[in-house]
Amino acid sequence: MNGKPIFPPLQGAHSVASECHSGGTPLPHPRSLSLGKRDENRFLAEGGGFLPSPSGRRAGDEGSFCIDKNQQGKVWLIGAGPGDVELLTLKAVRALGEADIALVDDLVNREVLQFLRPDVRIIEVGKRGGCKSTPQAFIERQMICYARLGHTVVRIKGGDPFVFGRGGEEVETLRREGIAVEVVNGITSGLAAPASLGIPVTHRDCARGVTLITGHTSHENADRNPPNWDALAHSGTTLVIYMGMSHLAEISASLRAAGMDGNTPVALIQNGTLATERSVITSLSSAAEAAGKSGIGSPAIIVVGDVVRFANRGSAQELQHLRRVA
Repeated sequence: MNGKPIFPPLQGAHSVASECHSGGTPLPHPRSLSLGKRDENRFLAEGGGFLPSPSGRRAGDEGSFCIDKNQQGKVWLIGAGPGDVELLTLKAVRALGEADIALVDDLVNREVLQFLRPDVRIIEVGKRGGCKSTPQAFIERQMICYARLGHTVVRIKGGDPFVFGRGGEEVETLRREGIAVEVVNGITSGLAAPASLGIPVTHRDCARGVTLITGHTSHENADRNPPNWDALAHSGTTLVIYMGMSHLAEISASLRAAGMDGNTPVALIQNGTLATERSVITSLSSAAEAAGKSGIGSPAIIVVGDVVRFANRGSAQELQHLRRVA
């Protein structure tokens, strides 16, 4: 980032970058509470009644923690954006300032946590492809339990909660349990990462729309509801694919088999908008090989379409080749 940050760091603010994508262990925030398997099993077995404190003992008395429905709290589902803390919305900053409990996803930039009060309990609920993830049912029960205690709970997600963030599932669960919930949208990485390279996802000359696709589906839906690659290949829209790096060769082959030109430009963008951002400009037929040679992996966005030719980064040789085959 150039110049003075819009949101200057608060006293004692701490930024931690996860190393999970490279085989390391995500580093917790200094005020975080990471729950072990025994705590997780106990929480679920007791119907959400067990909430461990940082010392490992029950917080407060020994009674149930989810029985007082007269002091109902609230849950905020907050999109933390693609990574750059300056892309956080003003509404998100206000909601973070109201929090008592924060459940933080692995891909959230820890600089976002500077907008929490110093006394907020931070619970790491990491989710990242290829790594150990906190069960979704466990996360939902924590939100319900803490809200029923009268707390304001913020569930902080990377990007936008309603764009491949399971926000819809969580809203449905919370409403069913009678918990007040509000969503704060964030800038999704599928728009921000291409923009960081100067790539517009729509353009009057070559892309009449944009299609956001997940390259990863739930195990029970993967076989019976695969992407319609034929429709996508002929959609005339820019394809922005999330969570697809581990299936890049398959995605490339499927699109080409459906009739998409192998020379179609492709951008692979890892850690978009962050100082650690890396990118490769390539073609559909060469995308998997380019990813392997460059070492680019998750978390990354795959952009497929003619708009990639507008990229202002990448080697001159790559861009010259893409313009020559256009």
